[in-house]
Amino acid sequence: MEQAVPVYILSGFLGSGKTTLLQKMLSAFRADGKRPAVVMNELGDVNLDGQLIDARVPTAELLGGCICCSIRGDLSLQLVELVQQEAPDVIIIEATGAANPLDILEGVSETSLYVRLELRQLITVVDAAHLYDLYQEQRGKTYRLMQEQIRCASILLLNKTDRINGEDRDLLNGLLRQWNAYAPVLPAVQCDVPIETLVNMDIAGVQREGQQDGHAGSIPHSGSHANACSHDHGEFCGCSDSSDGHEHAAHEPHDAHSHVMAYTHYFAGPVNSVEFEKLLQELPRDIYRAKGILTFHDTSGRFLFQYAYRESDFMKIDPQGEVQDVAVFIGEHFEKEEIKRRLSALVDSSVS
Repeated sequence: MEQAVPVYILSGFLGSGKTTLLQKMLSAFRADGKRPAVVMNELGDVNLDGQLIDARVPTAELLGGCICCSIRGDLSLQLVELVQQEAPDVIIIEATGAANPLDILEGVSETSLYVRLELRQLITVVDAAHLYDLYQEQRGKTYRLMQEQIRCASILLLNKTDRINGEDRDLLNGLLRQWNAYAPVLPAVQCDVPIETLVNMDIAGVQREGQQDGHAGSIPHSGSHANACSHDHGEFCGCSDSSDGHEHAAHEPHDAHSHVMAYTHYFAGPVNSVEFEKLLQELPRDIYRAKGILTFHDTSGRFLFQYAYRESDFMKIDPQGEVQDVAVFIGEHFEKEEIKRRLSALVDSSVS
């Protein structure tokens, strides 16, 4: 009998470290002689994180919306095509940080009616410092969405623990246990955890013996961890794409999706690196995630930049294919026209 393809879902809010974990999982699977495939979801209309993925890994892109609502149907199509055309040994789904993982899980369940899939893990990556800050306020849709992502997980990866002290770490561990009493909690810095242990755990946190494939097409989302995941679909999840300058209407039944918006900006030319870093430092707090590929006229090569919660990072890369200089900004109800004006001014000042 044909074996089911194991599926791993990576959840977690924007900037938590999902792509870092994805890279580590892909390396581990390939080192084990397996052929992994990836489904990547972005709120913007370009897949920048895909530039970090090995070109030999089959990748499906779901762009310009949230995998759990407006493009949920596309998830099933992409999964079926990956299985039929690429014959992968394992599939990893990296959802946008604004997605509700339970809806993705249901999408995988529906797809298992057409192809043989087995959901192995729903891994939620938690940014320790960001969760602590949100916990102090205990309000807002972002906080409630993060709660839901934690409640639905079969494994919790508490990432960036180097940014909080021991007392705060104990507090967060207690908080995670309060929201999800079943999923094992793995502390980490830069998602540095034993990948073999991570992918071979069962829901109770016990490592599988022999990692045998389960029943073909079975999706264990009726287990105890999912029972803690009851929620109002119209309350927790949030996303909308405003790359066209307009905030899109909410998609029923996800009434709260309009609180997160994304703006994609294409650059007409190189910019000054110092001025661009200054712009990132001055971004309004309503923008909590940005990333892109840029050319700086004052240094050689092209760079992938990442910005999350007031911190930025630049890495020199050689983009795969023809990739225009672009930046994507994600946040809550920020002034898109002001960001557009400032970014355009960077190019104008470089030209002059």
